[in-house]
Amino acid sequence: MKDVLLITLKGIFRDRIFQGIMALAGLIVFIPSAASLSMRQVTELSITLSLSTISFIMLLLSVFLGATSMWKDIERRYTFSVVSLPISRTSYVFGKFFGIALFLVLTAFVLGCAAMISIKVSSMGYPPARPVEWGLIMAAIVFDAFKYILLVGVAMLLSAVSTSFFLPVFGTVSIFLVGTITQQVYDYLHTPASEKVVSAIVKNAALVLYYLLPNLQSFDLKVYAIYSIKPSLGGVLTTFCYGGIYTAVLLLASSLLFGRREMK
Repeated sequence: MKDVLLITLKGIFRDRIFQGIMALAGLIVFIPSAASLSMRQVTELSITLSLSTISFIMLLLSVFLGATSMWKDIERRYTFSVVSLPISRTSYVFGKFFGIALFLVLTAFVLGCAAMISIKVSSMGYPPARPVEWGLIMAAIVFDAFKYILLVGVAMLLSAVSTSFFLPVFGTVSIFLVGTITQQVYDYLHTPASEKVVSAIVKNAALVLYYLLPNLQSFDLKVYAIYSIKPSLGGVLTTFCYGGIYTAVLLLASSLLFGRREMK
């Protein structure tokens, strides 16, 4: 598994994705200039733009790396050479996943450092009404990375059963979009107003999807970081355990499905 992990990382670096991320990290440094156009809450806007930029870049990476990494190996017939070696398919899947996950962690670190510089410059030029909670900003970046690592697990699961490029990419994007609103739908279904407009069948179907699909909204700590509000420690720990268990289930399912897949 270690060898597959290292090969995956080398392949990502050869594609010059990391250099592109470094360039985007440089753009984050210019966020204070854009935030200064706001008449008020310059630091808050700088935090918002920085965290949103990091989230968008991580989304693109998780979708395209997670959905295409295994597919490209199969398409180029690299996988045939790997599985012929004394290495199990489970180790191959886990190695690919952890290679991409490690790259996302490195990306989050680089972009996080650039965001810290950006926010610090904004806070020095325009002192905020509330003190900047650096720990909350770091927590928001860490949980954002954790969310997109989980999304890589989704992409790997779809790649394990798909023979085309489109299902992993568009399937992962679809699950991301649905996963960001499941909590709002769940909350709405438990309001008195929903009983008048939502049938019991639709409500039960929505609740089943709520429990099956990943709740990605729970990983979003941006609001806490922007307004320096400390989140519930119990909620944070619950989210962390939930993400770890859900990702582990996705990986196990991916390895089982890929192990049954016929290589042609």
